[in-house]
Parts: sequence; C-alpha cells; structure tokens
Amino acid sequence: MINESPHVRTCCRGTFGKVFVLFISIVTFYLFSNNIAFAINLGLIETITLKQHLSSWVILDARPRAEWMAGHITGALPFSWEDYTRTDENGIPYRVWPPKDLAKALGEMGIDENTSIVVYGDTDKSWGGEGWNCWVFAWLGHKGPIRVLAGGIQAWRNNNFPFETVSSKVKMPARRYQVRLNPQFDIATEELKKTKSGLTLIDTRSTLEWLKGKIPGAIHINWTDFYSGKDKRPLSPDALKQLLQKHGVDLQKPIVYYCTGGIRSGYAWLVHQLAGLPVARNYEGGFEAWKRRSSK
Repeated sequence: MINESPHVRTCCRGTFGKVFVLFISIVTFYLFSNNIAFAINLGLIETITLKQHLSSWVILDARPRAEWMAGHITGALPFSWEDYTRTDENGIPYRVWPPKDLAKALGEMGIDENTSIVVYGDTDKSWGGEGWNCWVFAWLGHKGPIRVLAGGIQAWRNNNFPFETVSSKVKMPARRYQVRLNPQFDIATEELKKTKSGLTLIDTRSTLEWLKGKIPGAIHINWTDFYSGKDKRPLSPDALKQLLQKHGVDLQKPIVYYCTGGIRSGYAWLVHQLAGLPVARNYEGGFEAWKRRSSK
C-alpha cells in the first residue's frame, strides 16, 4: 500500500477543484451563448390557429387600454406597458413594476407561470408593447408557452375575425404567479457602463432622438425596421440577420437593445429572440436611465 502525504492529497483536491470550476464555467458560457440554459417557450402564432383554439390561451392586448375598450379580440385582457410601468425612486420614468407587484397583478388576472399566453398589439399605438410584454414574461421566468400573434390586430382585422367592445372573458380564479427571475434578459446601468466595450449596443429610437443624444458607441437601427409588410409582421430570421449585418453588427458579440425606456427595444429584443440568435438583452432603463446615471 502506498501512503499519500497530506500535502499530496491537498494538492490533488485543490487541482480537482480548480478543474471542476473551470469546467462549470465553460459549460455555463456555452449554454448561455447558444440560448439553451435560459430557453423560453417563445414563438409566433397565426391568426387562424388562434381563432380555432381561442379557449386554449389567455390573450393579452398590448395596446393602450382605450384601444382595447374600442375593440379587441374576443376574450382578450388589457395588458399595456402604460399600466405596468412607473417613475422610480431616482426619477427615471417607464420603469417596469417590481417583480412581486407584477406577480400579484398577474395572479389576480388568473395567470400563473404555467399559463399559455398569446400577446398581440399593433406596432403603432402599442409602441412595440407586444415585444415588451414578451420580454417581461421572459424576465419573470415564465414557464408556459408565450406566443405573439403574427401580424397583430391588423392581421386579425384583415381576416374579418370577430371583435368585441365589452369583455366576454369570465373572470378566472386568482392564482399565485411564482417568479423565477431571469436577470440575464436585462442589464443594469452600472453593468452597462463597465462592460459596454465588449457589447454591441443598438439604439432603436427614432433618428431625431438619436441625433439629440445617444450612448457612446451605439449603432442606430430604428425599431420600425424590425417588422415588415402591411400587417407589420416581425422580420424573418434571414431578414433580421441581413438588417443587422447591413449596419455592421457583429453577431458574435453580445447584443443589447435600448430605447427611451425599454418598450421599443423590447420589440427589437422579441424579433431577435424569434430569430434564434444568441441571447440578447433589453436595457429596460433605457436612455432615460443612462442620461441620469452615466455621470455618477
């Protein structure tokens, strides 16, 4: 029998520990880069499919409440960013509600983390809020399927499918929405300041907003370039890649989208995710947060 000295055993344990930590780090990086570790069940749904299976989904209207009241898809519930954002303690507007408050509101609507959800908007008065909705659910760690209505309310209307002005949705029993926060879908201002040299920042605001001020090093792509056609459908994966490459975006670098307060950039984030590209982040604080904190 060979007796190992305590020194040898200690060295072996130390070496094994370092190798194990390195292995875990590599696997984690690989999974994150390939959108596996933090996968969300996100996709498009066609109007005809939704019409045939209305009762299988909870439908959320991302347009302003006044638009929902004027006419909405049968059974749809209002869920506009205008109703679930606030000015935070630092005076930054358009900040998403804290997770616990969102969870409470969703639970009262009869929604939990496993609910099958369809979101729609109009990419006009909704300001891309359908994308923001999807981003919120991904951030909260939603487990159930999340679908975006392809073509939105325009496609539904163009097919002459039914609308209602008074909600026919039977109030569902309250549920408990359990949050499992996915912070990797957001980025804080301080982290952005420290790491932006290794990121590709895409400013999705209008040209006028861009000319008035931007985050240094950002690339400008208006959020309206992320959809096409009369129904304003999200760009196809190939079309999105062409758009990004046209503007010199390095697809091998992590991408962060931003606008004024995370709404329009949330739509760009949605299109990015639908295209199956590596995980992107939505700077939810947006330029409003940047211009207030960048000098601190």
